[in-house]
Amino acid sequence: MIRRILALAILALPLSVAAQPASAQGDSVVRSERATFRITTFATGLERPWGAALLPDGRLLVTERPGRLRLVGRDGAVSRPLAGVPQVEAASQGGLLDVALSPDFQTNREIFLCAATLVQSGSAAGAQGGALTRLIRARLSDDASALEAVTPLLDASPAQSSGRQHYGCRIAFGADGRLYLSTGDRNVDRMRSQRLDDLAGKVLRVDREGRPQRDNPFADRQGARGEVFTYGHRNPQSLALNPWTGSLWQAEHGPRGGDELNILRPGANYGWPVVTHGVNYSGTVISEQKTGPGITDPIRVWTPVISPSGIAFYDGQAFPGWQRSLFIAALNQPGLVRLTTEGDRVTGEERLLFDRRIRMRDVLVAQDGAVLVLTDEAQGRILRLAPAE
Repeated sequence: MIRRILALAILALPLSVAAQPASAQGDSVVRSERATFRITTFATGLERPWGAALLPDGRLLVTERPGRLRLVGRDGAVSRPLAGVPQVEAASQGGLLDVALSPDFQTNREIFLCAATLVQSGSAAGAQGGALTRLIRARLSDDASALEAVTPLLDASPAQSSGRQHYGCRIAFGADGRLYLSTGDRNVDRMRSQRLDDLAGKVLRVDREGRPQRDNPFADRQGARGEVFTYGHRNPQSLALNPWTGSLWQAEHGPRGGDELNILRPGANYGWPVVTHGVNYSGTVISEQKTGPGITDPIRVWTPVISPSGIAFYDGQAFPGWQRSLFIAALNQPGLVRLTTEGDRVTGEERLLFDRRIRMRDVLVAQDGAVLVLTDEAQGRILRLAPAE
C-alpha cells in the first residue's frame, strides 16, 4: 500500500516544478523556466467568467456563465451587463460560454457566442425542454453597450432532456477563415460522439452563416451531418489556431485520467469512448483500448488530469522566452500549463501558479504581450502576467 501511495504521488508531480514564487508564498513576482513575471489582479467582480475576446482597441468582451456579457476596459473597469444578450440555460456546466470576434470585426462589428440553450418547442432539434450547444451571431453596438441583430446560427442537435454537462462550446477561426465550434458528448449517451448524424462530441466547421462547407469531410456522406469536421471527442473546451503552422489545436477533458491535446485533421476520429486513456470516476473500465485502427491519437495525454479549458499560443513580444508556447488554463489540478512547441510538436511542459490553487478557465495574450487569465470563481477575476520590472 505504501508503495502504491508513493507511486501515485510521483505520477501527480508536474513535468517541471521550476515555476516558484520569488520569495514567500503569495509574492506577486514569479521566476519560471524562461521568464520572471509579476502577477496582478487586472479586473474583479465577474461571476464565473468563461470566455473572452480582445477588441482592437484593447478592451475585452467577457462572458459570465450565468448569462451576462461585460466589457472590461483597458484600466480593468468592468461595465454593466450588455443589453440584448440571449437567454441561456445556466444550469450545472451550462450557460453563456465562449465569445469570439469576426475576422473582419473592424468593419462589421460582428461577434459570435456559444451557449447552452433550451429548445423551446418540439422540433428537429429535439424535444421541448432539452438542452444543447448553440452558436449565435450578433453585432456589438457602436457604443459597445448592447448586442444587436442577435441571430441563432446552429444547434448541436439533437437536444438532450437529461443532464446539463459537457457542452464543449469553444469557438475559433481557422487559417481558412471558417468558423470552428467544439461540442461535448453531453455525458449521458457517450456514443453520440461516434455517430455522424449527431452533432455532439464533435468539432464543427461552418461559414459565418452557420452553414456546413462543401469541402467538409462528410458533406457528401449519406446519413452524416455536413458540419462535422472531426469526431470522437468527450468535452473539448479548447480550440486555438497555431499561427506558425496554420493547424488547429484542441484540448479536451478526459474522465478520471486521459485529458488530451489533439491536432485536428479533417475527418479524423479521436476515439472517445471507443478508446481512452482514462477510466470512470468510480474506477471502472470504459475501454481496454488506448488506440485502435482508424483512431487519431492525441499528441499529449495527462494522467492525473489537469482539466484543460481555454488555450492560447503566445506570439507576444513581452516574454521572448515564451515565444511559440501554448498556454492552457487548467481547472483541476488548478493552474496554468505552458507547453513549449516546435512546429506541430510539443517539446516540454512547465506548470505555473499551481501553488496558488486557482481554477483557471481561459487564457489570452493582450496587445502589450501580457498574459491574461480568467479565473473560474464566484468572485471571478482576470489575472495579468507581465514582465517584472
